[in-house]
Amino acid sequence: MSIPSLRILLVGNGGREHALAWKLVQSSHVEHIYVVPGNGGTAGFPNKVTNVQNVKADDFPALVAFARDNSLNFLVPGPEAPLVAGIVDYFAQHLPDVKSFGPNEAAARMEGSKAFSKDFMKDHNIPTAAYENFSDYEQAKAYLDSIDHDVVIKADGLAAGKGVIIPQTKEEAVQALKDIMLTREFGSAGDTVVIEELLVGEECSILTFSDGYNIASLPPAQDHKRIFDDDKGPNTGGMGTYAPTGVVSAQENDDIHKSILQATVDGMRNSGNLFIGCLFTGLMMTKAGPKVLEYNVRFGDPETQSVLTLLESDLAELMYSCTTNSLSSLGPINISSRAAATVVVAAGGYPGSYAKGTPMTLSETPEDTVIFHAGTDIKDGQLVTSGGRVIASTATGPTLKEAVARAYEGVQTIKFEGMQFRKDIAKRALK
Repeated sequence: MSIPSLRILLVGNGGREHALAWKLVQSSHVEHIYVVPGNGGTAGFPNKVTNVQNVKADDFPALVAFARDNSLNFLVPGPEAPLVAGIVDYFAQHLPDVKSFGPNEAAARMEGSKAFSKDFMKDHNIPTAAYENFSDYEQAKAYLDSIDHDVVIKADGLAAGKGVIIPQTKEEAVQALKDIMLTREFGSAGDTVVIEELLVGEECSILTFSDGYNIASLPPAQDHKRIFDDDKGPNTGGMGTYAPTGVVSAQENDDIHKSILQATVDGMRNSGNLFIGCLFTGLMMTKAGPKVLEYNVRFGDPETQSVLTLLESDLAELMYSCTTNSLSSLGPINISSRAAATVVVAAGGYPGSYAKGTPMTLSETPEDTVIFHAGTDIKDGQLVTSGGRVIASTATGPTLKEAVARAYEGVQTIKFEGMQFRKDIAKRALK
């Protein structure tokens, strides 16, 4: 497969985008990457990466104009919002020569609408939790009154990772419905809710490259969603990950690949929604086997930071082959036999209100460790915080224990007032 010299437009400003840029610049196929808007980390590749902060990531006409003016030929949308809003369709319409690594608006409904994705799973016999969808509060409340199992309540649309509530009591469940459907806590994202059975087991997530027909997956990772040690406190966007995870055996991984991942991509294609890009599948390993919790239509954050350090294949080649329906021509992807761990460092107060603009310093990074920026910026030459999940330390090692130890050594090189991080990433696995 011949690949042109890639001039990439990478949309986003998080840890995922820094990790993608870090991996992409290692490819001989990549000429230059423009990141809109980028962060303090993507500013750290002066010869190959440029942050573009005068164009807004949700202004599709301005992005197309920028791509045209700079002769860009490859689009990589990082977060879910532009994908769900149809950035791939917009570029296909206005700059058809630009290849896009990501699903179109119709396929992006897999993340944009939880009701759509649950109905899709039901229609294609993909194992998932029992559920019902509701757009009427009284009907939803009546359904809660009629069941006696624990539930998860999900706002249908995008809610910045905060639209999933796990109530402990019936009263909390009713309050969650009120907050979403009556108080409109998540706005129009809560027009419909999904009430599903609470699944019990170990969670994991798999990132899968798809060209619409063929798939190739990265090692299963496990995220740590709660803010405090021992899985206490409110949910966050993710406080750390490790990969590969031992909660999925080789046989289970093969079964997931066939009966869930390939079945999903086939089902999408057969229903007229060719899925191109990265499919993120969140799974619960239950006693009855693996079941799908959710789909995302892009690389996960912070899973990407861990799994990309294990990828030995050329990321640009993988992405480009997905956009030309030629993924199978590359053969199996090469994955390191090492383990990887990521520890996220957040601002004090996160996931509630937190300070921005706090000055921070970084000292020399230990061996086999990479510092991935997320909520950082550079103001007057000074690195400062600009988000809730500020920065992360990712390390690899011959064993998970060594990878975790190195990741925490990396955390010690980060200094800013109020920083917080979990001290127990991968603790259950290390037991």
